This record gives sequence, structure tokens and C-alpha cells, in this order.
Amino acid sequence: MPDNISRLADFLPYLLSTTSNAVSERIADEYAAHFGLNIPEWRVMAVLGDAGALTQRDLVGATLMDKVAVNRACRELETRDLAVRRPNARDGRSHHLELTGGGRTMHGQIMKIVLEMEARVFAVLSKDEQALFKTMLVRLRQQVNELERT
Repeated sequence: MPDNISRLADFLPYLLSTTSNAVSERIADEYAAHFGLNIPEWRVMAVLGDAGALTQRDLVGATLMDKVAVNRACRELETRDLAVRRPNARDGRSHHLELTGGGRTMHGQIMKIVLEMEARVFAVLSKDEQALFKTMLVRLRQQVNELERT
């Protein structure tokens, strides 16, 4: 292989993506086994648990998932009585989705599991390394946002 062609395994975006997928899937195995949620359903539930009622458009922006995935996740959460859709008083065409009491209870239970898994996954890094890693991820995200604006 010529020296000027990098291997895929050395391409930082690929490494970041595959590592992120591996971490997400490992954590998802835990909440899927206990609560029967998939990754998009949990992401929507997690955002609603943090932010409160949001429109589907807001959820698309917050989760960076496509509209179809968010729509499916919202419908499943509604079907399971974990979330409810209410009219948006500011915009008669859209609705807000929010967690029900049961959804908030499940959110709290899942948060305990995912925080424990986060601690187990990141135990390989010192507390200082974890803080630095988080700072670097935030900076990378900000850079991507800047590049999207230009």
C-alpha cells in the first residue's frame, strides 16, 4: 500500500464512529434486556427526560437521528404509554411529546443502569482522562457545528 494512503483503522472519524457504536450498543444491551427499548426509543426518552416536552422537529435536532427514526420511536413510546402527544399551543400543526408518569419512572430506572455502564466502560480512563476526553468531544462537536455554518 502506498505511504500516502491511510488505513481505515487510522482514520479518526471512523475510529470515533465505531467506538461510539460499540459503546452505545453495549449500553443498549442492558436497557433492551430490562425494558425492551431500542437505541432510538431510548434516545428520544432520554432527551424528553432531560428537556421535557418537545416537538418531533426538536427531537430530530437533539438526537441527530433522521425524521423517520424519531417518528417510529415516538409512536412506539406512545403505544407503550411511556409518552403522550399534546397539541403545541404556539403552532397548531405540531405537537409536543412528553413522558408519562410511567415513562418518567422508567427513565429514572434506565438512568441508573446507563450511568453504571458508563462508569464500567470508562473505568479504563482516569478521572482526569475522562474530563479531558469529554472536553475534547465538546470541542470537536463545536468545530463540526462551525463547519456546518460555513
